[in-house]
Amino acid sequence: MSTQFFSKLSQNYIEILNDDEYYDVTIEVGEDPNVKIFRAHMIILCYRSPFFRRALASKKKNDNNTLAHIKLSNISPEIFQIILRYLYGGIFSSDGQDTLDIFKVLIAADELLLQELVDYLQKYLIENKAEWMEQHFELTHRTSFQSNNLSDLQLFCTEFMAKFPEKIFKSFDFTSLPEKSLVSLIKRDDLQMKEIEVWEHVLKWGLAQSQTLTPNPDTWTDNDFKMLENTLQNCLPLIRFFSLSSKEFLHKIRPYKKLFKQQLYEKLLDSYMDPDIEPNDNNILLPRNIKTDGIIDTTIVNLNIISIISRWIDKMDLNSKFSYLRELYFPYKFELLLRGSRDGLRPDKFHQLCNYKPNTVTFIKVKDTGEILGGHNPSIWKSSNDFGQSYSFIFSFKNKDNFDVSILSRVNNMERALKYGDEYGPSFGSSDLKLAITIVWNPKLDCNKCIICDYEKKIRESQDKFYVEDYEVFQIMRK
Repeated sequence: MSTQFFSKLSQNYIEILNDDEYYDVTIEVGEDPNVKIFRAHMIILCYRSPFFRRALASKKKNDNNTLAHIKLSNISPEIFQIILRYLYGGIFSSDGQDTLDIFKVLIAADELLLQELVDYLQKYLIENKAEWMEQHFELTHRTSFQSNNLSDLQLFCTEFMAKFPEKIFKSFDFTSLPEKSLVSLIKRDDLQMKEIEVWEHVLKWGLAQSQTLTPNPDTWTDNDFKMLENTLQNCLPLIRFFSLSSKEFLHKIRPYKKLFKQQLYEKLLDSYMDPDIEPNDNNILLPRNIKTDGIIDTTIVNLNIISIISRWIDKMDLNSKFSYLRELYFPYKFELLLRGSRDGLRPDKFHQLCNYKPNTVTFIKVKDTGEILGGHNPSIWKSSNDFGQSYSFIFSFKNKDNFDVSILSRVNNMERALKYGDEYGPSFGSSDLKLAITIVWNPKLDCNKCIICDYEKKIRESQDKFYVEDYEVFQIMRK
């Protein structure tokens, strides 16, 4: 068994700072008129700081007792006093310290390669002084990207920029961002900006780095385009060009087509001229995850699927198989009418909660497979035992995460678009998407099938019965 007496040891080492007999190093700190000379001990400095070990490697005390001497003009005496207490006693106290001073200690600790203190101060500032760093963001950001050792602070800055990009771009000169910072920002899926705005800011940044270029690309030579392409070589692959609208592509991208490799530009052009052409590139980035509060409360689908369904409702991109690559589209609010796991799976509950409410979307999660089936009914549901007319469509997705594997099937026979009845849940066509029970008192939907009859195409390979794990019905309203 061993006992550690670190408290007393630390106290004794702090007392060494006052030694006026055995010191062998003097350190001149600060700039005129605020300069102070500190006495220190080579062996402690060398073992506590890689910076001092290198600085003192060739400065040994010689026979005539000449002291080793170091100058540190970038650090103030007040900050260096705090650093010395850490070096000698392993002590740092934030009590009574101004946040700016703590930040200066971090900068000094980084310069002196005191990684233990650097790591602690980064964590302390992020957990306790985030608001201060947001208010002094330009200083925080500039400082963090001047050193590879401040990765936690860099991440804090990047996350803040991703969350509040407009606030940042208006608060300081965006074009002064170092490339590393810009790349770390635009590669994030959660950057809260429209993709066309990301492109415009990246282009503005690139032009600022090449000050000989005029803003008008019509006046540029091939060499001018090549120079800007080289400047943006690490940024261009991170722009989600397939997410742009055809109008944005025409007016904002086409004038700069010489910046792009011909193969990529041809893929983009094909995509906008014919939205059913498969991009045939596994590296295409999906749209960014723009946060949209109050769109939908669901346990079955995600916002990518909601965006795709919304496009289909508004007949955007025609019936494009690749609309999932476009920027997320949320013109509707989805109000939950029924959730099977909450309200029960019986058809009578469906009719009680959903009848006579127009413009509904149904999502069905198939048990065991994870498939998502559903349909949009712009008309109403009823309990009468007959068919209903509607400009409806049905759909399927492989699962919640594979939303790029989808089938859209619009109604062919409007007279039989909807199937009503007490024994039916939300059902489309004769059997194109049927949710039903065989026995009235059955608490579960046990007669569920997808057999093409009244819609353009089948949405499920198998015509066998399937079982419902859960389903939701939403009424949609344009925001």
